[in-house]
Amino acid sequence: MKKLIYSIIAFSLLAVSCDDFIEKEQRGTQTLENYFQTAQECEKYVNELTRRLLIPNDWWTLVAPRVTNEMATDDAWMGNTGQDSGAHRPASQYLITPDNMGDMNSIYTAHFYTIQSANIGLEKMIASPITEEQRNQYMGEALFVRAYCYYELVNSFGGVPVYTKSLGTNDLVLERNSAAEVYAQVEADLKESASRLENTPVARNGRINKWAAYALLARVSLFQEKWAEAKQYANKVITEGPFTLETDFLKIWDVNNHNGVESILEAQSSSVQDKSLGSALPTLAGARGEDKKNFPSNDAGDVLDGWGWCMPTSDLENAYLSENDEIRRRSTITKWGDAAYGDETLNPTHKFSLNDNKSGRICRKYYIPIATRRALDKKDGHLPLNIPLIRLAEMYLTRAEANYHLGGDALADINIIRNRVKLDPKVGLAGPNLLRHIYKERRLELAFEGLRLFDIRREKDPSTGRPVIESLMGPNGTFVQYNLNSTDPYETTNLREPQDKGINFNPAKNLVWPIPQLEIDLSGGLIKQNPNY
Repeated sequence: MKKLIYSIIAFSLLAVSCDDFIEKEQRGTQTLENYFQTAQECEKYVNELTRRLLIPNDWWTLVAPRVTNEMATDDAWMGNTGQDSGAHRPASQYLITPDNMGDMNSIYTAHFYTIQSANIGLEKMIASPITEEQRNQYMGEALFVRAYCYYELVNSFGGVPVYTKSLGTNDLVLERNSAAEVYAQVEADLKESASRLENTPVARNGRINKWAAYALLARVSLFQEKWAEAKQYANKVITEGPFTLETDFLKIWDVNNHNGVESILEAQSSSVQDKSLGSALPTLAGARGEDKKNFPSNDAGDVLDGWGWCMPTSDLENAYLSENDEIRRRSTITKWGDAAYGDETLNPTHKFSLNDNKSGRICRKYYIPIATRRALDKKDGHLPLNIPLIRLAEMYLTRAEANYHLGGDALADINIIRNRVKLDPKVGLAGPNLLRHIYKERRLELAFEGLRLFDIRREKDPSTGRPVIESLMGPNGTFVQYNLNSTDPYETTNLREPQDKGINFNPAKNLVWPIPQLEIDLSGGLIKQNPNY
């Protein structure tokens, strides 16, 4: 008998097998037994997997926890001091507990739904009556999706259950695998993904391709201190891939330059707002309290009032200033009253509510220019800004760090990145000072692109050999002490977000987040909690 399934995607979202459905006789209804019979069906399924991995138009499920990870670093405050911060506070202020996860709950749950969905698709597509080329394309994309989910899970929570087959409700109680075992599965999936996608055209905006798989392999190799592999894959993308650095750094996050020459993978958006195809990020992290009186036009149509989360710190701004790095500073941070970089004519003094903004700064990368705002039918939170996930500059920085540990020429790649933003080359750096500068260059280049927390957890302080985050956070951390002694006129006059950001960090537990208590309870205690939570 056929099992009723109203939607193949709704089915996989439930993360249960077809055996768990009530059996009903149906005619002309799509089921798991008769789906995946055409290339169109396979492509629709994989498109939904990719969308669910990114979900740029849904602010809560993945965008919010990814932004909260930024808030847990020295780059960003929570920022919004006019609304309840309960969703972001636990992680960003290191008060997180298994029973009080804030929005970090949703990324754990959402990724396992997507992993189950990917498993179903992979099992069905291997036997689908489509061409081998089509099978390789769709399975390659699904494998990348599964790998990316596990990559974010292992870096957020440590070891998690690994499974590569679709499971029914009676099979879902699984023990945790070690972080090394999770990484091994990520690597295996990415290698198979790259192999299957070997002959896929790159010019398919928003579609996963082999270069995305190789680039993520470079990243996860770096995170595991597999220096030779990190260099190998980064070098492959740099030397064999079709990508080049943008000549203008500001264009990387430009609403008019989606999928630019540097972009390896982006979360896609659209200005077709009635279809909810735009991104929620520019609203979630946009300036709160804009007023038409602050724009030369005095036109309410120029206002795009954001929610004000994830505001840059003065500490990050000082890092740019210490290198005289004006291009990346202004492309990353707009301070209250300054012109919006690249939008100086229509927004010469960008102002917003300082009562609702901890730092008096916003992230320029998430900014929607005035001309684009005027062309929108509505400003409802779904805005036409693609979100770069992997880009070529990261590969140069990965190769530089790998070369440092392998005895290669790390400075050459650093100077390629610096040259793009018109900075003088670094010369004569060696030893710990060189490594510190590689770390700094990653921070300046990739701020607010989802890597800072993972970086400071895995980077080793040359002086102590301990994770860099331990020297930044905690009562004696340099970032905490900077804030406590700061004279910044914005941060020190709005104390509704505490000035002692990071003081609660505990290195004995906060190198990963806790496993949500609900997941432990559902496993009957088979899943064990991270230490000291």
